[in-house]
Amino acid sequence: MKNKILELKNVKTSFFTHLGEVQSVRGISFDLEEGEILGIVGESGSGKSVTSLSIMGLIDAPGKIKEGQIIFKGTDLVQLTEKKISEFRGKEISMIFQDPMTALNPVFTIETQMVDVIRAHIKSSADPTKMISKEDAKARALGYLTLVGIPEPEIRIKQFPHQFSGGMRQRALIAMALSCEPKLLIADEPTTALDVTIQAQIIQLLKDIQKKLRTSIIFITHDLGVIAELCESVIVMYGGMIMEKGTVEEIFYEAIHPYTQGLLKSIPKDVAGQKERLTSIDGSPPDLLNPPKGCPFSPRCDYTMKICLEEAAPLMYTSDSHCSACWLLDKDAPKVEEIRRVGGAE
Repeated sequence: MKNKILELKNVKTSFFTHLGEVQSVRGISFDLEEGEILGIVGESGSGKSVTSLSIMGLIDAPGKIKEGQIIFKGTDLVQLTEKKISEFRGKEISMIFQDPMTALNPVFTIETQMVDVIRAHIKSSADPTKMISKEDAKARALGYLTLVGIPEPEIRIKQFPHQFSGGMRQRALIAMALSCEPKLLIADEPTTALDVTIQAQIIQLLKDIQKKLRTSIIFITHDLGVIAELCESVIVMYGGMIMEKGTVEEIFYEAIHPYTQGLLKSIPKDVAGQKERLTSIDGSPPDLLNPPKGCPFSPRCDYTMKICLEEAAPLMYTSDSHCSACWLLDKDAPKVEEIRRVGGAE
């Protein structure tokens, strides 16, 4: 039986602006097991990245984790001081950001940046009271650059980020994130800025690393194709809330929530050589300054009922691993074909 490495319990994160409170994450809960690759998918503004920043303890003013627990290996990160959480960040939990050019410092070499990270978290094997030496830190950095497939690492480590291609920069960032052997790696849309060929290489790299190091990975994206290729389980977010959770097979073949179904219909398909017309989801994401009282997807849903407008559904389980926040699962709900969109055309 696998052990839970991370538990989020009713986490709420908001940003307090001059216009009011932006409720970016509105009470989400999920678990992550050791060695698991979990995908978080949803439209832009659904709360995916804010969830990752909440876990990392990188929510700065005017943002704040209002409520909930983020328990990593038995420790509630929400209750830690900045000094304490910085001991976890980088060593126990690392993050790969979407744009490596902004995540890497352009005025320092790859060697300087990697050695600084390693020496901040790794102690000397000869004397555990002292930090690792620069020579040993460099050797460790070279080992991880080799692991992620950067050619001629002895030469490339002396170079600056602008001397790397986009794919190589992303590999360097992954090497840096792995250099302290974290138990949890968070990847926030790390393939979005890369071309399709490099995307495939980065996905394969993450799969290989997970097998070798047994690192737990949270992979955040809006691309369901990447989710299908890489992840074991999936969380679908919308309007700062979780709409559906399940294994990859359950989400792709047994999707319950109308939002998940809409996302799946928007994937380009090629059936028997004939390209199908893409199906879009009508409407726009909710304004999280004034989020809907009920289900955040209700203004765009074809199956909206009165209760959907008044109260958000709890997550209801159809199996041990599959659940959805949709009133259609309620035992008293009418059949789908009997429902008409509230205020809309039949």
